[in-house]
Amino acid sequence: MSRILQTVIVNGSLSRPSRTRVLLDALHERLAEQLPLKVQTIDLVDLLPDVGAALSQDALSPKGLQAVQAIEQADFLVVGSPVFRASLPGLLKHLFDLVGQHALHGTPVLLAATGGSARHSLVLDHQLRPLFGFFSALTLPIGVYATPQDIDNGEVVSDALRQHIDLAVQLATPVLQGVRQRLAQQDTIRPLAVAA
Repeated sequence: MSRILQTVIVNGSLSRPSRTRVLLDALHERLAEQLPLKVQTIDLVDLLPDVGAALSQDALSPKGLQAVQAIEQADFLVVGSPVFRASLPGLLKHLFDLVGQHALHGTPVLLAATGGSARHSLVLDHQLRPLFGFFSALTLPIGVYATPQDIDNGEVVSDALRQHIDLAVQLATPVLQGVRQRLAQQDTIRPLAVAA
């Protein structure tokens, strides 16, 4: 099974550097050890002027439209968000407001978040998971949350966080292997359908 997963990593942080990006990079590194991925990273901080004023895809700049279409066409999404006032940033929510309602149906999504303390970790289940539930996406079993004690000076420094990343990847891998198999079968069937 040679199917490479077209993977889009969405970093919802509005600052650079960001702990959220460090966490997403650590997840990417571990996932790439288990699965063949072709990765595009979307940093929301780069889309501030492109997304903020758009009320529909028709109003997006070419750069903003490319980002939304990449999300819609992904085989696999990894979405990370900082926690602002016990929720995700409004602009990250707005980015997904511009995604087609049925575009993510069945798409596996691995959730990640960073916040100032452990008490915000429920943002994964109370904010992000319902958002992707609306899209009928397949949110993977375990999300990953990190605090400033877990990430320092641009590096993951916590053994507990490393172990949690390993567990999230371990549980995600069989699901993603199944997605690869299904997509590979679809790729095989399409040429036959065209020939018929």
